[in-house]
Amino acid sequence: MDFDFTEEQLSLQAIARDFAQKRIAPVAAAMDAKAEFPLENVREMGKLGLMGIEVPESYGGPGLDPIAYVLAMIEIAAADAATATVMSVNNSLFCNAILKHGSEEQKQTFVRAVATGEAIGAYALTEAQSGSDASAMHTRAVRNQQGDWVISGKKMWITSGPVARYLVLFALTTPGIGAKGISAFIIDTSLPGFHAGKIEHKLGIRASSTCEIEFNDYVCPQANLLGTVGKGFSIAMGVLDAGRIGIASQALGIARAAYAASLTWVRERKAFGRPIGTFQMTQAKIADMKCRLDAAWLLTLRAAWTKGRAEQNGGRFGTEAAMAKLVASEAAMWITHQAVQIHGGMGYSSEMPIERYFRDAKITEIYEGTSEIQRLVIARAETGLR
Repeated sequence: MDFDFTEEQLSLQAIARDFAQKRIAPVAAAMDAKAEFPLENVREMGKLGLMGIEVPESYGGPGLDPIAYVLAMIEIAAADAATATVMSVNNSLFCNAILKHGSEEQKQTFVRAVATGEAIGAYALTEAQSGSDASAMHTRAVRNQQGDWVISGKKMWITSGPVARYLVLFALTTPGIGAKGISAFIIDTSLPGFHAGKIEHKLGIRASSTCEIEFNDYVCPQANLLGTVGKGFSIAMGVLDAGRIGIASQALGIARAAYAASLTWVRERKAFGRPIGTFQMTQAKIADMKCRLDAAWLLTLRAAWTKGRAEQNGGRFGTEAAMAKLVASEAAMWITHQAVQIHGGMGYSSEMPIERYFRDAKITEIYEGTSEIQRLVIARAETGLR
């Protein structure tokens, strides 16, 4: 592994950091309090190349690599995890799915629009009865006489659902054969039969709009079938491998922000006549926070590096991605917990961003595969048993 970052990687990191600190951080608390989607900032991020970092220039992106994506994601998440959530879905789940499995026409039409910020993408897999057990979905797609697909059903927990123009949807096309009966589709939400439903009121990442979506005899053109019939589940799982690197990066950004705030606090806050950073219990927290942060950082870089090699030379990176997400998300939850404790009453107050970091960190242990699912992925890869 070579972590001597390239000029292109560092340039994108600097662009992301500058935008995050000047445009995102100043409004993050207000957006969180109002649960207001950061539409203007998301559009600007598209213009900066942050909504399709690995998208080739021929489809409207900067054509960079997974490590550049990690570096940029961390900077955005350190300012606001909700904005980073939108960025992650656009990059990892939407653009990546179509780049890997779409036709040339699909890439030019849908990837270009999302990568440039012209449109927002989403990813629709989860249903009320199929979360971790994604193959247990009920949403159906049936071929009509014209050869198109008529889709009916509901999905839930759809990030950017209320504002997305396009989304990658997974639906059952052949009942009774489990995961092999699932196919993937690209949905244009402006067409009849699509409805964005109840918006979720969440503990954290409140500025990222999340909702239920419903399809009532929605007609999806055959040209918008993603990949081939029956390959939807494998597409979904492969895309989630990439997505987990994005969530690990998001968790790192949250954890880094909480750690940096804690360092400043322990140097400045005094008790019993001296900085609280001189107390051994506080020093132990700082040391453990730093170790967990760096461990997560290195695992995430390894996952991104492995993904880049797999894309060039073949191979898999799912285990590395699962390890990065597991360790980074649990580190973020632990570090933000300690940050609240270090800040005392001020850590519990919305006057400071610490409580927001704490609330935002929790979701990283849940979405795109819970910590329990990551442990299953890792253990099965290690033992060869299922």
